This record gives sequence, structure tokens and C-alpha cells, in this order.
Amino acid sequence: MPLIAAADVPAALGLLTRLPVRVDVTRATARGAGAAWAWPLAGVVVAALAALAAWGALRLGVPVAAAAAVVLAVQVAVTGAMHEDGLADSLDGLWGGADRARRLAIMKDSRIGSYGVLVLVISLLLRFSAVAALLAVPGWAAALVAVAALSRAGMAALAGALPFARPGGLSASVGRPQSATVALGLALALLLAGILTGAAVLVLAPVMALALAGWGLIARARIGGQTGDILGAGQQVTEIAGLLALAALA
Repeated sequence: MPLIAAADVPAALGLLTRLPVRVDVTRATARGAGAAWAWPLAGVVVAALAALAAWGALRLGVPVAAAAAVVLAVQVAVTGAMHEDGLADSLDGLWGGADRARRLAIMKDSRIGSYGVLVLVISLLLRFSAVAALLAVPGWAAALVAVAALSRAGMAALAGALPFARPGGLSASVGRPQSATVALGLALALLLAGILTGAAVLVLAPVMALALAGWGLIARARIGGQTGDILGAGQQVTEIAGLLALAALA
């Protein structure tokens, strides 16, 4: 199987967004996790749309805080809140279950519990605060795109590093990306982040990597591997870490 295919970008957009992208289902299914190198590009599209909406809001005189809320609203709308859903389900399961089987059962349940509600509130507050801080300094749009790309590359890295926690589910259906696919996605995301944020990437990338590694260790210890929810939550954890790191540097 080739490392790169023309169908990988639309496949990544079809998997990670709700945008009306025409996807060749047969080819996308055949490629599976082989398209994971393009996940950072899906993040670029999500962040670019959010940044464009925020720029328009600011041009209309909307307060910075409201523009930050616009960023989050657009991201949620474009992704269908799939990463937020993964974060809520993961926290409900990992902290609400007494053993591995129970944790996985809770994560599969579509209902949201107290841990899920609390983590969504906390994560949105952290992202909102960091984005609001970034919107007050030059280069904020580039920062949003860089974090979005790196956080999606992190999802691919997590998928490649951890075994499946359960045989079924979204993650298992997509498959585990090969090391070359993960490396290509990481290289692409790092290149984009370096171009967009300059020297700040030297802080941004390690902080996000540490956050991802910590989340991966928790998932491994609690359920023995990864699921689609764990990957989505990993995107949220690394995005928050990246936004906070850039806000601290601003």
C-alpha cells in the first residue's frame, strides 16, 4: 500500500469533520488508517474556518471574548463535537468504572455522566480563556491552525502507539496507522507549526507531546489501550495544552 494516496485528504475530512466532502467510500475503507497522515490537514481546515469566523466578528466590532466563543462554536459545528464527545465519554468511563470491562461499557453508553459534564465545562473554559488571550496578540490565527494540526497528528500517534481496547468501534474499524504514516503526519504538522509559529514551536510541540503521552499512559493503565473516544479525547487534551502554552508565551 502506498504511503500517500489522493483520496487520503477527503477521507480525513470525511472522518474528522461534518463538512460536505465527497468521499470515495470504497477507497477510503481500503486505505483505513493509511490516511492518518492527512489528519493534521483536517485540523488545518477546522481551525482556518474558525479563525475566519473570528476575524469577521472582530472586524464587526465584536468583543474579543465573544470572538473567542465564536472560535469554539465554529470548531464544534465543523467537527460535530466528536472530539468533545470523546472527551466526555472517556472521563465518564475511565473514572466512573471499577474495572476495565465496566469502564469500556460506560464509554460505549451514549448517555453523559457527571465526570463528562464537568470535564466539558472545564475544557471549554480553558480553551475559551486561552483563545481569548491569543486573540489579543498578532499571529493568533496562525497559532490556532498550528495547534489544530499538531493535535490531529497526535491522534494518529496515539492510534499507532496503543493497541485497541475493544475489537469493535470506530478506532478498530479505521485500523492502526503504520509507523511511517504516523511519522509523515507528525512531520507535516511540525513543519506547518514551525512555519506558522516560528520559534514558539520549540515550546509548543514538547508541551503537546507531554500532554499526549500522559493521556496515553492513563488510557493504557485504565482500559489497556485506545478507542475512538480515547483518540478524540487525546485531541482535546493536546489542544488545550497547546493553547495554554501559546497563551503563556503571548
